[in-house]
Amino acid sequence: MDATWTERVAAAPTRWRRTVGTARSGDDRRARPLAGVTELGAGEDEAGEQVPLRGNPVLLLRGLFSTPKSLKVLEHRLRRDGCHVLSIRLGGLTGRFNTCRIEALAEAVRVRVERFYSRHRQLGPLTVVGHSKGGLVAAYWVKRLGGNRFARAVVTLGTPHRGTPVAWMGIPLAPFVPSILQLVSRSAFVRRLHEGAWPAHVRLVSLYSRDDRLVPYPSALVEAHGQAHVHNVEVACSHKDFLLGKRAYAALLREVHLAAAPATAADAAA
Repeated sequence: MDATWTERVAAAPTRWRRTVGTARSGDDRRARPLAGVTELGAGEDEAGEQVPLRGNPVLLLRGLFSTPKSLKVLEHRLRRDGCHVLSIRLGGLTGRFNTCRIEALAEAVRVRVERFYSRHRQLGPLTVVGHSKGGLVAAYWVKRLGGNRFARAVVTLGTPHRGTPVAWMGIPLAPFVPSILQLVSRSAFVRRLHEGAWPAHVRLVSLYSRDDRLVPYPSALVEAHGQAHVHNVEVACSHKDFLLGKRAYAALLREVHLAAAPATAADAAA
């Protein structure tokens, strides 16, 4: 493990701060983790779970109006292909993932990851995979909340990096799901997130599809602005099939392997 990674982890705060958006333990008790998946939750330390040294650590973040079960197929495939899968459970359809703003969810990710890595620094840097809204949570955490100290790559699946016009249909739900307003095209959140350069040592890849009706082209494209570590990769699939389809998974697995490779090799293959 290189000194830069070790220094970044050592510099991260290990104190669990109580802030807006931190997940409550009740959410976690209602949504039990799947077998073989390490949950970054309040009970992880008390359980004394032993995290294996082998494997490529991958953190999964789900999308809006989904449940933890939506990631079951993806979790199984990644474990099968040698990844150590990590998850953050924030309840079901009425849990915090669907009822909180993106900034609050990114803060919950920050708290969980910092606490986890303060005890498991040997695991190495993360590849974060976010589906739909989960990709924006990952991007905000990495770019605004210091997640670049832990992540080596962010791979988004059908994520509305530019917002999506479809979100306007959900405006009546905004009092209960405030992140709906953040997902509309050219929202204030989207504009703020685009300010400034993406961290130079973290690879960002957006998997997008012209067949995606919830995040229609070109809503899922990221602006590279000449940054060699920022990419868009087209996949032929629906929004749901980013989690279930074989083509989408093949593209995702390629990016996960590239992230785990030396930076020079990843850049050359892009």
